[in-house]
Amino acid sequence: MQKTADTGVRNRRQGQFGQVMHRLRKNKVAMVGLVVLLLLILMAILSPWITPYDYAKTSKNNRYALPSWEHPFGCDAMGRDILSRIMYGARASLWLGLMSTLVSTIVGVLLGSLVGYYGGKVDNIVMRILDIIQAIPGMLLSIAISAALGSGIGNTILALSIGGIPMTVRLLRGSILTVRKQEYIEAAEKINCSKFRVIMSHILPNSIAPVIVSVTMGIGNTILQAASLSYIGLGVQPPTPEWGAMLSEGKSMITKYPHLCIFPGLAIMVVVLCLNMLGDGLRDAMDPKLKN
Repeated sequence: MQKTADTGVRNRRQGQFGQVMHRLRKNKVAMVGLVVLLLLILMAILSPWITPYDYAKTSKNNRYALPSWEHPFGCDAMGRDILSRIMYGARASLWLGLMSTLVSTIVGVLLGSLVGYYGGKVDNIVMRILDIIQAIPGMLLSIAISAALGSGIGNTILALSIGGIPMTVRLLRGSILTVRKQEYIEAAEKINCSKFRVIMSHILPNSIAPVIVSVTMGIGNTILQAASLSYIGLGVQPPTPEWGAMLSEGKSMITKYPHLCIFPGLAIMVVVLCLNMLGDGLRDAMDPKLKN
């Protein structure tokens, strides 16, 4: 009987997933965002092989070269090809955004599941700690942690992750508090399902939708924060290219050579826009009010 029930739950989840994907495919704006985002990720993965020039190769003759057929995005102060640096820099920017969001989501889901299901003293202690973290502006917290730990990709991921945990915990906690009152949760507890099984098989799958939407849109915000840290010298360090660091390098010459900042800025804008478009589409696809 238990195996039959598990099969039924699995089939129901597959059906719900299919409905969400069907509604998402009908949203043309979200699909455009998804396709462009996948192309950018593919470009980042293949960048060592598809960049027209070595991102670190300098040339005195090409210093501050304007966009041309030879260098479509121009060259920087050291004569390095900006297009190649943007393509290779996508690896650092996307990696920072994805990994920071992934770490904060995993920690947030674990904490949110615990406080949402158990409540009581555990809830009070965890939520008060998160209140303290959330009272500090996210960017200021990231700057403080980066300054304390030092620059580098690993430290930047940690600095960006901590600020994203409270929002994930609050979203999941609120959703679990609603789901926990449902009859099927009481039924699972009555038949002596372990608490771990109740959380993982019944509560979490039915309350994770708001977190998925928040995570998708949060990646864009994290990429912006990562670029901001690199802009002030606390993120990815040279010679590794990163879009925020490229903006910082070109800011002093922006009036004379605006292409130094325009193209890295456009790269950041496109990624964040695509993630927001996809996040809006997921929100609409997962909205229970839109279900038939």
